[in-house]
Amino acid sequence: MARLTPVVIGVGDMINRSRKVEDAIEPLELILQSIEIAIKDTNVPKAAEARLRSAIDSLDMVRTWTWPYEDLPGSIAKAVNITPRHTFYSQHSGKEVARLCDAAARRISFGESKAAIVTGGEALASLAACAAAKKLPPPGWTKLDQKVDSVFSPTETELKSKAGTLASKYSIGAPIQVYPLYENAFRAHRGQSIQENQKESAQLYAEFAQVAKTNPLAWNYGTAESEETIGTVTKRNRMICFPYPLLMNAFNTVNLAGACLLTSAELAKELGIPADRWIYLLGGAGTQDSPDFWERPNFYSSPSISLALDVGLEASGLKKEDVDFYDFYSCFPIVPKLAAHHLQLPITKSPKPITLLGGLTSFGGAGNNYSMHAITETVRKLRRGDGTYGVVLANGGVVTYEQVLCFSSQPRKHGPYPDKNPLPSIIPAIPAPTVVVDAEGEAVVETYTVDFSREGTPIRGHIIGRLKSNNHRFLAHHGSSSTLLQLSSWVREPIGRSGWVWNESTSGRNLFTFETGEKL
Repeated sequence: MARLTPVVIGVGDMINRSRKVEDAIEPLELILQSIEIAIKDTNVPKAAEARLRSAIDSLDMVRTWTWPYEDLPGSIAKAVNITPRHTFYSQHSGKEVARLCDAAARRISFGESKAAIVTGGEALASLAACAAAKKLPPPGWTKLDQKVDSVFSPTETELKSKAGTLASKYSIGAPIQVYPLYENAFRAHRGQSIQENQKESAQLYAEFAQVAKTNPLAWNYGTAESEETIGTVTKRNRMICFPYPLLMNAFNTVNLAGACLLTSAELAKELGIPADRWIYLLGGAGTQDSPDFWERPNFYSSPSISLALDVGLEASGLKKEDVDFYDFYSCFPIVPKLAAHHLQLPITKSPKPITLLGGLTSFGGAGNNYSMHAITETVRKLRRGDGTYGVVLANGGVVTYEQVLCFSSQPRKHGPYPDKNPLPSIIPAIPAPTVVVDAEGEAVVETYTVDFSREGTPIRGHIIGRLKSNNHRFLAHHGSSSTLLQLSSWVREPIGRSGWVWNESTSGRNLFTFETGEKL
């Protein structure tokens, strides 16, 4: 059988801006509305709409943070009146949207599926409003067997998943902590000062905010934070983990859903769907680094980002020069920085867009589903003729999981859709420093971050260091008040500085100080 040509024929997004308890709409309903918008977006002739719906035999759902449904795919299929042979509910990860679209395109290419929906949604703003009003569960939402008495916290989930590991021992592993480890290391690797780096991050996110300001689907539509506001630590823009204040962190309390409808060009033509609605999927690639961040080769690069970009473009028959625009996942500034740096694009004032939405701070961090909206916006831009090739980089975990997906207004130039992910699911072992549990002796700071209280006070310094005696890596907490203050400094670079590490018998944790003999 000849291979078929996968195309996106419809996209839909739904936003509920109200934070009133009485206006709370659950994710299931927002998702259903986005699917109906996507079906309408195909411009399928009315006489063929029933046939299109009956052809939908694949339903992939991005796991929602908001509500622990018993069977969300089943509920969606019943409400849309489809009987998919393939259904899937993903794990928690921001890269799943792109991976699911890639997999759906592959099934369509092989004729294993006629038409496919990939969708997801969140109602975290509504849920937070209900929690604040002490009205959980929200009235009218799908009833659950289990009790819901709090709003989902990805930070707590990340830490619980690391229970029993070094991350748990040192209370580090949440995204708000690990991404700063990379930002600090990337800064030092490039020879930037701390203040130069902070200015760059603020400028980057101010540019992103301007993009979100013009997007009607953005949570911050119509408004944009300035570079000065983003980069200045204040009571409103309090420090979370050094060097990121609040406005450099993902903002997750949004109500957003999105859907993507795929089929083959051959069936789209049969159904009478206008060719100007077709956007071709060219290919993609995805992989992951070690799930244990302390076992990675360094903290100033991401092998998974670099490989996903390079191999995703290659699998799609593209060179980076061909690409007209990108949407780089941007939960924190470091992710678009690493991607842009690898592709040799300027981090700020890039001649090619590196965000279409405005990032998870200004557009809104729609749980695991942010990159769905990047895909829908890519489709709209290509339909408008704003370029020929667009690329989405979806990221998950703590710079862990990466998936690239390439789109075009033109079909692939060479051969059918790739018959598999060209990358292994996990990058083969890359040489990394030996990690020691109990460290003792003179050492050097490899990277670090500092946890801050809600009042803006530094409360814990996290150090990843190297022993001078054998270059082995260790994790440690600050071992003196002076060291904690030095790690919080905006003037003097801690990375590369020498100090001393020892293992405290009481807690079993390593402690690090810059001054010998000065301990807590």
